[in-house]
Amino acid sequence: MNRIGDSELEVYPLNLGGNPFGWTADEPTSFAVLDGYAAGGGNFIDTSDSYMASIPGLHGGESETIIGRWMVQRGNRDRMVIATKVSRHPDFRGLAADTIARAADASLTRLQTDVIDLYYAHYDDPSVPIAETLGAFDVLVRAGKVRYLGISNYSPERIREWIETADANGFARPVALQPHYNLVKRAEFERSYRPLAERYELGVMPYWALASGLLTGKYRSEADLQGATRERMVRTYFSPASLRVVDLLDEIARGRDSEIASIALAWLRQQPTVVAPIASARTPEQLAALTASTAITLSDDELARLSDASLEVEIAEAR
Repeated sequence: MNRIGDSELEVYPLNLGGNPFGWTADEPTSFAVLDGYAAGGGNFIDTSDSYMASIPGLHGGESETIIGRWMVQRGNRDRMVIATKVSRHPDFRGLAADTIARAADASLTRLQTDVIDLYYAHYDDPSVPIAETLGAFDVLVRAGKVRYLGISNYSPERIREWIETADANGFARPVALQPHYNLVKRAEFERSYRPLAERYELGVMPYWALASGLLTGKYRSEADLQGATRERMVRTYFSPASLRVVDLLDEIARGRDSEIASIALAWLRQQPTVVAPIASARTPEQLAALTASTAITLSDDELARLSDASLEVEIAEAR
């Protein structure tokens, strides 16, 4: 288990993403994925009140609802660390104090729990004074509705402002940072966000850890992309240089009798400040490669080869 920042949260080194639940995975399938994750020792589930509000026929909160039902049916709430987010639900947009208060209560109801272990500001809301936002989060912490706070999708400047404002007002500090970071998307995090995580003791949970599926080896050609559910997202990573990274992952995986996704997650988990990469499984079969990553420790040579290959992606994009 790994500790998140300077909190008391001890978590499994793979953060199970809840975005498929209620979308590409129906409730019975979601339960099977969650059961498999917990059976392997997993205890850290990431969701949001806005998953998957943008999908026709859904409204947001479906993932939280499924996770809540699962915990009640399994009687395991005390063994789980639940992270969710606020600011993008259609009924609770932004980070005004009243919005945060109502959104938190709605999430607690859907999750069927009395406390959120880790509550993220999902996206910044510059229209609201940051002291108002942080004051509202602090109220939740003091009321026992939230244990710890996290930041996602904020600029480095706004993260610094958050910490300074919290310290100046005696508000609860964040303990977690959720950035976009993976083997083919490195430079921004490593240059601008990792130093902040180190300075402020923020545990890092990278999202899109598998680059929307590219780093599973599923997409190796244009033909593989055609008609895929995640085609639009995968195309943001798809390039000759990124495919060379996939080829190297494949080589290392074959040498270890492992899966490409397992190696990609192991590389990410071994990066400074990273506590637990976030990865999602639509089926129990997909879960195995994700959880297997937690038992893999890459050698210095393997880490270096992957790092060198992945830097070529950013160099190619800059040309």
